[in-house]
Amino acid sequence: MKKNNVMRTNTKLQRGFTLIEILIVTTIIALIVAFAANKIFEGGDKAKASLTKARISGLGGTLDLYKLDVGKYPTTQEGLKALIQAPGGASKWNGPYEKNEDNIKDAWNNELSYKSPGDTNRAYEISSFGADGKEGGDGVNKDIKSWE
Repeated sequence: MKKNNVMRTNTKLQRGFTLIEILIVTTIIALIVAFAANKIFEGGDKAKASLTKARISGLGGTLDLYKLDVGKYPTTQEGLKALIQAPGGASKWNGPYEKNEDNIKDAWNNELSYKSPGDTNRAYEISSFGADGKEGGDGVNKDIKSWE
């Protein structure tokens, strides 16, 4: 009789989770991780958009310093690289006005668009195509422009 009691006890102790229970828990965990990752990365792109706006604004001041020294803003052909390396014919260039090329890129490491004179009756225009790197878009994919 003692043997039967021991077998019943062992059978009850060995009961574990069923495959369905494990799958349900795994699915719930995966959904939580996916939701959290989406929120984290979306927040990262919002921070990158803010950094790009600040970078474009800062480049405006740097371009003004360039103009004070050289007498004009860099041409569209010279681009923002004129802030790092003297363009041909800029005898009064007193740079570099920016330390490295990362400072003339957006936070997604894409080249900033520069045009001088601008299409909007401004001396220059600087823009980024946002997170997707394509013209237009909404949210973090929206273009970031120096004149807006």
